[in-house]
Order: sequence, then structure tokens, then C-alpha cells
Amino acid sequence: MTPTPFTVHIGDDILSDLQARLERVRWPDEIPEAGWQYGTDLSYLRTLVDYWRDQYDWRQHEATLNRFQHFSVPLNDIDLHFIHQPGVGPNPLPLLLLHGWPGSVWEFHKLLPLLTDPARFGGDAGDAFTVVAPSLPGYGFSFRPNQKRFDRVAMADTFSTLMTDVLNYPRYCVQGGDIGAGVSARLGAAYPDQLHGIHLNFLSLVPNIDQAGATAEEAAYLEAVKHWLTEETGYQWIQGTKPQTLSYGLTDSPVGLAAWIVEKFRSWSDCGGEVEQCFNKDELLTAIMLYWATGAINTSFWPYYARRHGDWDAAAHPQRIEVPTAYIEFPHEIVRPPRSIAERVYNIQRWTSMPRGGHFAALEQPEVLASDIRDFFRPFR
Repeated sequence: MTPTPFTVHIGDDILSDLQARLERVRWPDEIPEAGWQYGTDLSYLRTLVDYWRDQYDWRQHEATLNRFQHFSVPLNDIDLHFIHQPGVGPNPLPLLLLHGWPGSVWEFHKLLPLLTDPARFGGDAGDAFTVVAPSLPGYGFSFRPNQKRFDRVAMADTFSTLMTDVLNYPRYCVQGGDIGAGVSARLGAAYPDQLHGIHLNFLSLVPNIDQAGATAEEAAYLEAVKHWLTEETGYQWIQGTKPQTLSYGLTDSPVGLAAWIVEKFRSWSDCGGEVEQCFNKDELLTAIMLYWATGAINTSFWPYYARRHGDWDAAAHPQRIEVPTAYIEFPHEIVRPPRSIAERVYNIQRWTSMPRGGHFAALEQPEVLASDIRDFFRPFR
């Protein structure tokens, strides 16, 4: 299994087809002055699509991605795409960096230079990492038609093989958010001897809590979860039960796909209701393009289906993950379990609460995230 160099390139035929679709949008009706109350705001989406059609330049952002060293390797019946960026320093630690949904390796374009070459940004070269940032199987450039579906267990197995057998890193660090956090936890449960430690900006593996015995902090968390389940999990239910049905519309309509994704960037970020306070149009559209241009939206839903139909979770792994773990808590994260709950599952060695930031930490707060990653893993060098 020898990796081959990979260049990010979307064909002109795909871009021309996208342009044609953006020029013949059929817009839905909207309740007057609805804003974002019922989903993606129509007036905002019109503005975003106008920009996409008339001004957005994919080639510019393709070039940004190609500043990094990309590879592909046949692994577990797929062609796994990954960035393998060498660290600039005396003894870089290998770091596996895992995205989630609706993310991609694009969301690391600000974070990667901070981790691989800290001295360039005024930091210590001794803190450098060699970063391995794969597209999750079924996502972005790790997708091909009719490929098998991957749950978090299969993803963890694949990344373990990538790091140890393909890249020859017998021990490494891992960092993850969203689905990547779940895969990181699975690596800690299944391959603890491979990991120096786990760094998370999302806690996806949480045990069931008895309301009767909960502390005040835990009770507040349970109320927040209840609100989240009632008001914000429609996407999880459809992606986790009938993903194929949803995929027809989102694979055929770039505007439908944009509406599905941009609403999450607004809801889950610390943007105060104005999505472009956190992300500009180019950042949003490039995130969307990693799903549109690759055709990977359907397979990206599979972890949600697998989780509702028997995928590994806290109930299936009742023992704590003993690998040293750090968590950085951002105030606008989807849900934020208190430390007392997290410690039932993870060996929490570092807990950092930040004043700003949300679910997309690598895009929203790259410097803060990079600093916390460096601080946690420094003793393992």
C-alpha cells in the first residue's frame, strides 16, 4: 500500500454543469418575514447563489488546497484521500486530524500551517506537528460511486491502518470534532496503545444520565439536550433513517445542497445569527463545493444511519477510554456536556473553556485551537 500523489482538480465539465444549474433555479415560496425561523432564509440564499453564479472562483480555492501535500492510497476497498503535511521543526509529532459533517479537509486550511510550522507565526518550532488530514471515507475526495459505506468503527480501523501500516507511525496523536470526534474516541477504545493522546473540540460519546441524580450543572445540560432534540435534530432523523431519499434532491440541486449546509454553518457557529460574521461567502461556498463537485453528499450521511442502526457508542463501550484526553469547549457548540459527565467516558487531563467560538472551531478560531492542541501534546514529545 504505497500512497500516490494526488492533485485536487474539479473538471471543467462539472463546473459548467454547476453554472447551468445555478442559472435556472426554481425558488420556493416563503412565509413573509420568516427569516431563518423555518430553515434557510430565502433572501440570504438568493444573495449567496447570485454570488456563486457570478463571482465565486473555484479555481482560486482549489489552488489554496493544493498548497498542501495530498495523497491517495487504496485502503479497505476505497481510494482514501489524505493530506500529509510535514512539520517544520526538530521533532514533529504525527497528528491525525479528523473533520466531521458538513465538513471536509477544507476547514483545516487555516489550522494546518499553524500546526505544521508554528515558528512562521511567532511560535516555537519545537511544537511542530506532521499532520495527516484525511477526507473521511465517503466524504470529499475519499468518495467514488457505489463504494461501501463506513461507520465510525470502520473509519477508525481504516485510519489505524493508514497511520501505522501505510505511513509507519507506530504512535501518534489524534484530534477531532463532530464525527471526527467519534472516530477519535473509537481509536482510543480500540487502539489505545497507538495513541499518545486524544484532543477533542466536540464530545460525541456521552453516557446516559439519570435526571434524578443529576447535579444542577448536569440538569441544565439535560435541558439543553432536550431543546436540541426537539428543535434542531430534523437533519439527523432524515439522514439517519432515509438518507437515500434526501440524496436525490441534494445531489441534483446545488441550491438545495447549499440550503441544507449553510443553515448548519449559521446555527452551529458563534455568529450571532449573521453567518457571515464567522464565514465569508467564499468559505461557505467552498465548503459546499466539497460536497457538490465530488457527489459525496449521500455517502456522507452514512455515519448517521449507522449510528441509529447499531453503530458503536457509549452504551456499547461501558468502560472509560483511558487514553489521556483534552477537550476545548466553545460556547456555541451544539451541546456541551459538563466535565463531570465527560469524565465518565474519557480520561480528561485538560479542559479548556473559551469565551468565543462554535462547532467549526478550525475555521472560527484556528489560532485558539492550534494553541490548545500544542499545549496538550507538548509533554508527549
